[in-house]
Amino acid sequence: MKIAIPLHQGSLSMHFGHCEHFALIEIDEQKKAVLGESLHEPPPHEPGLLPRWLGELGADMVIAGGMGRRAQELFANNNIAVLVGAQGISPQQLVSDYLTGNLQTGENCCDH
Repeated sequence: MKIAIPLHQGSLSMHFGHCEHFALIEIDEQKKAVLGESLHEPPPHEPGLLPRWLGELGADMVIAGGMGRRAQELFANNNIAVLVGAQGISPQQLVSDYLTGNLQTGENCCDH
């Protein structure tokens, strides 16, 4: 499984569509282990592009601070699960918390 995490200055970006990079972290859910990690610069913003682009990179899930409803629908259409309301910590900690069942999510900070 590959988890995509939008980043701003190395930590979770609270506004998905305005991130500087995406961390793409490959995990083994059964072993609860990280298998690899890569950093990707997103293409120039274009409506509907990120779900398709992340799908091409092999993403199965996105962990985000905030994401609009339409973007969530586009990810669902591309068979990519979305968790919103995560807090701005490192991608490694987010994935570790996800693997151990300790990932805490709050409100989606994006309302459009």
